Amino acid sequence: MTEAELVDHARLGERGAFGAIMQRCNQPLFRVARAITSDDSEAEDVVQESYLRAFAALAKFRGDSTLLTWLTRITINEARGRLRGRKTTVALAEVEVAQKNGSLVIPFRGEHVMENPEAEFARTQIRALIENAVDELPEPFRLVFVLRDIQGYSVDEAASSLGIKPETVKTRLHRARRQLRTQLNEVFDSTVNDAFPFLGQRCERINQKVLAMLSKNDICRGI
Repeated sequence: MTEAELVDHARLGERGAFGAIMQRCNQPLFRVARAITSDDSEAEDVVQESYLRAFAALAKFRGDSTLLTWLTRITINEARGRLRGRKTTVALAEVEVAQKNGSLVIPFRGEHVMENPEAEFARTQIRALIENAVDELPEPFRLVFVLRDIQGYSVDEAASSLGIKPETVKTRLHRARRQLRTQLNEVFDSTVNDAFPFLGQRCERINQKVLAMLSKNDICRGI
């Protein structure tokens, strides 16, 4: 079913149409809300309230943009409205942008891939590092990064969703990538000396194996 058909059916109050719209838009809207609130639970509340507002005003959707772009704007407004009064917005002028040139490409998997537990744990840790670094970005940069590099919006779609010029989207994305690169480099530099640890159970396991072999060959005696 096309987007226009979905909207028409939703305007008639068909439950299935509302469900299909949410199925298509849940993840991108959650990511946008999460980029602003920095809180999973609140982001869910924002998305829920945004749907309620949007569906109640569906007659006003004229199709000048995609439905997702329209919903994204509503979600951004709802999330920002919740932050007013409890969080000071960081001014762009206060952001340090004199950083080393470079870009950061972060792959986000679209499908689940079966991995062994160690690989899955490592991937989870890396994802947490990336998410924390994204959370540290000023909101204007964070939103553009989420829309462009995570959700895959085009420059024009991101600009329309945020109500800014395409050139501004490009500039903010470039600065967001540079800041992320710097932040992640600092994290990795501070932890590189802890790589390949040989402690705890791994250390004890090899100790016991070697001692057992030494005892078996009468090289080592005692308990």
